[in-house]
Amino acid sequence: MQPVLDDYRTAPIDEKLRAMLGLLETLTLHSEQLDANRVREVLDTGVTREQIRDAFYVAFLFNTYDRLADTLGIRWNAQQSVHPIGKSGAALHPRAHSDCSPALSRGGAH
Repeated sequence: MQPVLDDYRTAPIDEKLRAMLGLLETLTLHSEQLDANRVREVLDTGVTREQIRDAFYVAFLFNTYDRLADTLGIRWNAQQSVHPIGKSGAALHPRAHSDCSPALSRGGAH
């Protein structure tokens, strides 16, 4: 998983996944560049419309929650929270916000 987190463009992953991650990056960071041609490029790799739709739903919700938390100054500490898969949420994503409090304490932007 670390190579994907480092750079999905060069990580040893399936081309469909690479295309989907690129599309999600465009959706999240450069939505003004998202158009039918960009989606067609991903469809051409074998990703289905349903997979794109589902990925967009997940990305939309994550982006909404993340931006809302930033706006409200909500902080979460991955080192202190317990996750069923590991000792902390950081076990799932090592770049998780490490300066946040599980009690959702208010603080500055993370």
